[in-house]
Amino acid sequence: MSLPYDDRDGWIWMDGEFVPWREAKVHVLTHALHYASSVFVGARMYNGNIFALEEHSARLRRSAEILDFEVPYSVEQIMQACTDTAAKNGLEDCYLRPVSWRGPEAIGVAAQGTKIHTAVAAWAWPSYFAPEQRKKGIRLTHAKYSRPAPNTAPTQSKAAGLYMICTVSKHLAEKAGYADALMLDYRGYVAEATGANIFFVRDGALHTPTPDCFLNGITRQTVIKLAKEKGVEVIERHIMPDELSTFEQCFLTGTAAELTPVSEIAEHTFKPGSLTFELMEEYTRLCQGQLALA
Repeated sequence: MSLPYDDRDGWIWMDGEFVPWREAKVHVLTHALHYASSVFVGARMYNGNIFALEEHSARLRRSAEILDFEVPYSVEQIMQACTDTAAKNGLEDCYLRPVSWRGPEAIGVAAQGTKIHTAVAAWAWPSYFAPEQRKKGIRLTHAKYSRPAPNTAPTQSKAAGLYMICTVSKHLAEKAGYADALMLDYRGYVAEATGANIFFVRDGALHTPTPDCFLNGITRQTVIKLAKEKGVEVIERHIMPDELSTFEQCFLTGTAAELTPVSEIAEHTFKPGSLTFELMEEYTRLCQGQLALA
């Protein structure tokens, strides 16, 4: 078992200064702990370069604005904090977690008077799924919960509260022997996995759900660009669950998951093929600075 995240060596950037890892604490009455007034992003550093850092930093600020607060640092300052945090911890290949939240100055639904805090942590973290799982494709089941409608939740924010149903769904999936779960949206369309976007392959074309009630992931956008540069047709549309049996390949995308093949979604099976593995390789090369998008 890995070390708990509150008991590690290293440094965390917190409100503009470096704090010893074990001392980066918040009070039990912090507003974000009780009311989910927190946003975050995840980024990865490959060979000393943080992939899509500006896009991730901008998303943090945009997510906060949707939750009616402002991150007290510019995109450029967040980017610098990420770079500095990796360097302070002596890391060149790592995962970074910028997060911003409302503090303990008020406890209640109204929180206009709270101070906004921001932190960046960095640590060595391999792909979300084990290498042997990624090679043969992971197994998914169906999630208990659905993605909410845009008029019932801030679905375009990378908000901590939106992941509660993901945690429950992933726990249930793992208890049943699966690696993850496929979530539908409030209309019954295919949405995403619990922490990653999803793609399908049929007749050489990519099909992926329209991100109108869940995040249009930065990795998702990158893979779409890679596919189009290869001349692959990319179809963004609403996908019904009864279509799953018509697809040949399936894979997930996300900063943590990177590009991970899927071999099974409950009773539906897929065989990771050449297009999946080609995109997987090209995404890796792009992140490592060995490939450039036009």
